[in-house]
Amino acid sequence: QGMIRRGFTTVRDCGGADAGLAAAIEEGTIELAPRVLFCGKALSPTGGHGDFRGAGEPFLPLCRCCQGGNSTIGRVADGVDAVREAVRDEVRKGAAHIKVMASGGVSSPTDRITNLQYSEEELRAIVDEAAMAGLGVAAHAYTSEAIRRAVKAGVRSIEHGNLADEEAIADMLAAHAFLVPTIITYERLREEGEQAGMPRELVHKVGDLVERGVDVLRMAEEKGLPIAYGSDLLGAMHPYQAAGIALHLQAQSPSAVLAALTIGPARLFDLEDEIGVIKRGAIADLLVVAGGDVTSDPTILMNEENLVYVVKSGRIVVDRS
Repeated sequence: QGMIRRGFTTVRDCGGADAGLAAAIEEGTIELAPRVLFCGKALSPTGGHGDFRGAGEPFLPLCRCCQGGNSTIGRVADGVDAVREAVRDEVRKGAAHIKVMASGGVSSPTDRITNLQYSEEELRAIVDEAAMAGLGVAAHAYTSEAIRRAVKAGVRSIEHGNLADEEAIADMLAAHAFLVPTIITYERLREEGEQAGMPRELVHKVGDLVERGVDVLRMAEEKGLPIAYGSDLLGAMHPYQAAGIALHLQAQSPSAVLAALTIGPARLFDLEDEIGVIKRGAIADLLVVAGGDVTSDPTILMNEENLVYVVKSGRIVVDRS
């Protein structure tokens, strides 16, 4: 409810949401919610960003349903055969895209952000298996080397990318890969991570990711890289979902920020004729906005009280008139 009240009529979930949630929204059982393009569980190697066991915790269970250990967002799969099976299983469950952990992360307890995860052979197998189902692959990656390896394997998007250099951006551009910055989450983790339940040692991993993220976004914008807006916020931090607009404006023009919020994500899913656009034949998702001209000041969208109407599929779902 909070997401659609903030004006997000379609969202992409990169770990945890499933077919049941998406179907409940689509059929109207959950009435006030954005449509969800989900990946199911993200693929992670043992000890990777989707493996949330501590160093002293036991082996993974043999049952397939628990292959993420205590993770709600990921599943552990090691080796080419295992990752192919994992992709097929997420496709079976209705995934709209596939997510892979290609580097270490902030919230995982036993890796470093600079870790490379999955061999190039495994990454290629994941992309190949997803492509056979007509799906793209999103890769969690921070460093330039992790980004280059993922892009070389054929991923559709890089999530985060805060530590990219010009060479990595050039490789992404050549491969027509998207950058999905999630800068707002690092700003909020620095401020509220411990209150949200994240251990102090993991909060410290955030470091200078906010400033580096803005720098990378500026470089990507200058090079003409396609960009889609992202947030990656923990549940308690969801109210800041639109606050990343202000951070994007440090690196992008107002029109570019609006594109990252609308047509950019639509193009990421090859849905630019259906969502993220106002034209004949497209789905009627619209915002009626007060408080000024969003084309010159997108920060107006950061205050949900400025959204007089939120229209989803031609129906007013939020009315503040």
